[in-house]
Formats: sequence, C-alpha cells, structure tokens
Amino acid sequence: MAKILSGKELAEKMRQEMKSEIDELKTHHNLVPGLAVVLIGDNPASLSYVKGKEKACARVGILSREYKFDADYKEEQLLKLIRELNNDPLIHGILVQLPLPDHINEEEILYAIDPTKDVDGFHPVNIGKMMIGAPSFLPCTPHGIQQLLLRNNIEISGKHVVIVGRSNIVGKPLAMILVQKNPGANATVTMCHTRTKNMAEITKLADILVVAAGRPHTVNAGMVKQGAVVIDVGVNRIEDKSKKRGYRLIGDVEFDEVSEKASAISPVPGGVGPMTITMLLHNTIQSAKNHAGIK
Repeated sequence: MAKILSGKELAEKMRQEMKSEIDELKTHHNLVPGLAVVLIGDNPASLSYVKGKEKACARVGILSREYKFDADYKEEQLLKLIRELNNDPLIHGILVQLPLPDHINEEEILYAIDPTKDVDGFHPVNIGKMMIGAPSFLPCTPHGIQQLLLRNNIEISGKHVVIVGRSNIVGKPLAMILVQKNPGANATVTMCHTRTKNMAEITKLADILVVAAGRPHTVNAGMVKQGAVVIDVGVNRIEDKSKKRGYRLIGDVEFDEVSEKASAISPVPGGVGPMTITMLLHNTIQSAKNHAGIK
C-alpha cells in the first residue's frame, strides 16, 4: 500500500509554525498580518471555503475581514472596495473569491488588486515573476503541492512530473514552479489535457503524477507507473444517500486501485485542500513582512 500524503496533518504542523511566527511579529514588531476576503453571491463551495479561511486565520492570529455581498453587487462597487483595501495599511492580503457572477469581469477585478497584496498569486505581475523565477506570491494550490512533496521527503529534482490539467489556477503555475532552476524544483515537466492523445502512455512515464482534471475517474491503475507518487487535486461531489449530507467527495484518481501501485498518494478529502489554505496564510504573513520591511 502507498504512503498516504496527509495534507491535513502537514497543514496543522505548518500552521503551528505560523502561529509562533505571528506571535513573534506581534511582540517584536507590533505587526498583525491582515487578510481581506471578498465574497459575492452564495455559491455553497465558496461559502464553505471562505469559512475555512476564516477559521484558519483565527487559529494562527491573522486579522481576517470578510466582505459578503449579494449576487447583484455591482462591478464598480467592487472596484471601489478593492481600491480602499489597496490603501488600507492594516490589510496585507486581498482575496476575491472566485467564481464571480457573470456580470462582473473577473480579469478586471484581479488586475485591480495591488500586486503586493495579491496573496492568491493571480495578478499578471506575480505570474510573470513566477515565470522567470523571481520572488513572488506563488498561487496557493501549486505551492501547497510543492510543499506536500518536499515535506514528505519526496525528491523533485531530476524527476519526470506529469500534470493532467492545464488550468491557470493549478496546472500551468505548477509546471512553472517545478521546472525552475531552484531548490525544490528542477523537474522535467510534461502537461496533459483534453486534447492529449494516448494520455495513458504519457502518465505511465511519470515519477510524480499530478491529476487536476476536475473529473472523477480520470486516472486508474493502468495509467500509473509502479512506485510513482500520485497527487490528486480533484474534488468532486458524488451522490451518496448513505451520507447525511447526501453526497461524498472523491478525487480525479481511482484511489483504491492506484494506492496499490503508487509509492505515495494524496487522499481526497484531506490531501491538497488543507495545503491550499495554509499557503494563503503563508503568503499573507510574507506580505505583512514585506510591507513592514522585515526580512
């Protein structure tokens, strides 16, 4: 059986480290990292995610401000709020929860956030810095995947990483992070997507296989090399009347059969998800230190 890469356990450990760091910032620098989270509408997944961020901030000592608005909130109002947050010295990170309602231009909103407060790592300035290997806020899910590998002593340098999925949130940035000439990177990276032919032939070459397709049952045991490390990023709701809530969560990977073949695998839930919020906290702390001139 494969080693289980528990993001839940690692996130707890890292958040304890962050709490100690924030206590020190408060004591020696009178500095409290501040995060503003903006939520438009009542998307259940977004509401759950925002609630998780709020709890995580409270546990480590980050000031958390939430701005919740109805789905008909106007774009110009949102832009005005972002300008105010950009100029607020108590706020070091601004996160606008996606997806946004159709009448709001997502790109324009993300571009309006001050890049020095873009703790989601989605602003083109930060994406560009990441591309060339300059210091920047890394997108939280890809950065969390990298940390999940590194902190479980899984070698990345020189390994063949195959990523299934090419989204701007996971696939593309993860490829850029792992291919850099940096510690914790130096991988050979291949990307697969919906137009890839003979995908199984490529995934079977992977030393590390990251599946972020957003579809259940995307990868089975026949697509995985013996001894590979498998990271499952997918979160899919499957109807299950035996559960109180009427559904259960599964990933993009056939966990039971793949775990018999892989050397290590991340579960769903409890794998990549907790790491995403943890890296958001990390970026917020880093932003506070940057604004205060603390190295």
